[in-house]
Amino acid sequence: MTTEQILKDTKAASFRLANLSGEIKNEALRCMADCLEEHMCDILEANADDVYSARGNISPVMLDRLTLSESRVKAMAEGVRALIGLDDPVGKLLGRVVRPDGLKIDKVSVPLGVVAIIYESRPNVTADAAALCIKSGNACILRAGKEAHNSAGAIVEAMRDGLDRAGVDTSAIGFIEDTSRESAAELMRANGYIDLLIPRGGAGLIRACVENATVPCIETGTGICHVYVDGAADINKALDIIENAKCSRPSVCNAMEVCLVDSAAADKFLPLLWERLVKNRKENAVSLVCDGRALAILKGKDNCFAAKSGDFDTEFLDYKMAVAVVDGVKGAAEHIALHSTHHSDCIVTQDKKAAEYFTGNVDSAAVYVNASTRFTDGGEFGLGCEMGISTQKLHARGPMGLGELTTYKYIVEGDGHIRK
Repeated sequence: MTTEQILKDTKAASFRLANLSGEIKNEALRCMADCLEEHMCDILEANADDVYSARGNISPVMLDRLTLSESRVKAMAEGVRALIGLDDPVGKLLGRVVRPDGLKIDKVSVPLGVVAIIYESRPNVTADAAALCIKSGNACILRAGKEAHNSAGAIVEAMRDGLDRAGVDTSAIGFIEDTSRESAAELMRANGYIDLLIPRGGAGLIRACVENATVPCIETGTGICHVYVDGAADINKALDIIENAKCSRPSVCNAMEVCLVDSAAADKFLPLLWERLVKNRKENAVSLVCDGRALAILKGKDNCFAAKSGDFDTEFLDYKMAVAVVDGVKGAAEHIALHSTHHSDCIVTQDKKAAEYFTGNVDSAAVYVNASTRFTDGGEFGLGCEMGISTQKLHARGPMGLGELTTYKYIVEGDGHIRK
């Protein structure tokens, strides 16, 4: 099917989906989750084809991001089921004004309409995005990258089977069959069909969408996340937070990429950081690219290199981290202002005033005190799952859940009122 026909079919389905009751939408989610598990073999077989084709062409951490297993498919299904217990975001009364002449004005939440998602090598995005859209009364158009195309197609077939079982129009989940750049460009220009475009992937994809889209577009995902170790930090907490933020899953956007260390703590802390991330990690030791002051302290140690131009502006998505020494919390905030993508940034400190300065002066979607940046996630924030992490300020910021997939309209009720 052509991209143009998919756009037409999905737009038509969006009008039917917008007025479904919460009970029907929840039944659709229940059936979608069941069908993901019932189609397990087909999904894993398609994913095996994707992994085979990608091996040797993408990094090991990105290959892990692409790979599905029985447990990961079950986790996708559970993510869909988690949305059933959340409140329906559609039809909420957001505000009411009754004018002196009796005119009643209600502000009510409504679906956006058609949400398009362009994403790369994460098959689980397929299930998360479709489920969030169905729950919020939106139709969706999914365009997966070529690395995950077979996996995404199998997941879509399973979820459409679930929609059909629940008596919901299967065109509510559109899937772009063309993996060429032109199909992505066509979505970016689909005015009149797409109400919101969300790119999920690397900096190149996001930049292409933001710069070229003529439909409304959310800037998401690129995460140059910082952890600043203050002079008043608890050293053990700092080491635990950094190892988790960098190493638990380095290929995701909420993984830290930059460690900033207060000059008052650097001589003591940096050798301990090297021991934790390099010496003690027999597998997947982290490469540290250091500014001049950090390199002077770590000079001669394995896996420590001089930072090159651009290293503090790079989302590595790998076992690699930039390290700099700064002068106090003000120096950290200034460094972050120059290099952050405004995703997630953290301070580790026992000093309340330092924490207050950091949270007040770091302008990111999520600002942490003594906690790993890996918590920036829809599930961890209690949103069920997420559509992506918005790094802009309008109309959504941070993890995008159900509420961020709605807009509102005004319903005005009178009794023969005319304006004088």
